[in-house]
Amino acid sequence: QVQLVESGGGLVQAGGSLRLSCAASGRTFSTYAISWFRQAPGKEREFVATVSWRGYNTYYADSVKGRFTISRDDAKNTVSLQMKSLKPEDTAVYYCAARTTAAGASRRDYEYDYWGQGTQVTVSS
Repeated sequence: QVQLVESGGGLVQAGGSLRLSCAASGRTFSTYAISWFRQAPGKEREFVATVSWRGYNTYYADSVKGRFTISRDDAKNTVSLQMKSLKPEDTAVYYCAARTTAAGASRRDYEYDYWGQGTQVTVSS
């Protein structure tokens, strides 16, 4: 069983920054691929960023590439998402997810078997 808890969301003006954190339980955290997804009101959940086990690979959605950075600290069982140059269209509930059945990073939400409760990010114009 893996528990994920997100934090760091909030209200920020366009152009600002936020840093989201995902704290995970589990003794084999370093073997999990971890991703961030987001869901805006009335829209489907979408992939944001992912990091493979031990941080070997990272991938980003085109919409956030160059503005967001995903990183992991396996000693602390945490994954962070540094968000810069935020735009109103980044407004959404952000979820972290763990893929425990395979170590490779994936953009497909159905390949993740544990999810956090989400944290709200609101970017005002």
